[in-house]
Amino acid sequence: MKSIEFAGSFPSLLKCPKVFKPEYAFIGRSNVGKSSLINMLMKRHNFAHVSKKPGKTQMINYFLIDQAWYLVDLPGYGYAKVSKKLRVEWEDMVKRYLRNRISMQCAFVLVDGSVPVQEVDLEFIGWMGEMQIPFTLVYTKLDKVREEEQKENIESIQQALLKDWSALPQQFYTSAETQLGRQELLSFIMDINQAYEQANAR
Repeated sequence: MKSIEFAGSFPSLLKCPKVFKPEYAFIGRSNVGKSSLINMLMKRHNFAHVSKKPGKTQMINYFLIDQAWYLVDLPGYGYAKVSKKLRVEWEDMVKRYLRNRISMQCAFVLVDGSVPVQEVDLEFIGWMGEMQIPFTLVYTKLDKVREEEQKENIESIQQALLKDWSALPQQFYTSAETQLGRQELLSFIMDINQAYEQANAR
């Protein structure tokens, strides 16, 4: 990455940037380590706000990378110490974005690999499948537990998904502490960007 710019925080899909570039959305259960992962990808310590309190991301946050594509930080789902009304508003905002943002190429759904399968993750992933939204799974916090426990947790998630899915989406294994998975994620994005440019050059 040669340049990174904070492009703004937007309260709704209609307010998002009108200049369309490929976008990659990052979303996960509150406290999944999303901000830490984004900072790791960008090699910055303070672009995405890291907090011990879940629910700090409250709008659609855009980061412009190399003047070529957007990394989009979405509010988390699940637990957050906010009112039910506000949680519903966040959920509606996020789902409108994911369903309708035409330049969104792929959503990275973050799942905590340091704990066993969580029902809220299964519900959200199921919704993504029903809506036919392109996404991958990104396991986070893999440095927090022993390798054997990592394997057990990830297998529990995979087996739960395979009850309803005939095949699993692409999966990435990451750690914000060790930078595990950084190059794999960025290479995946670059490959899609290249295909996007070729398709739009015709």
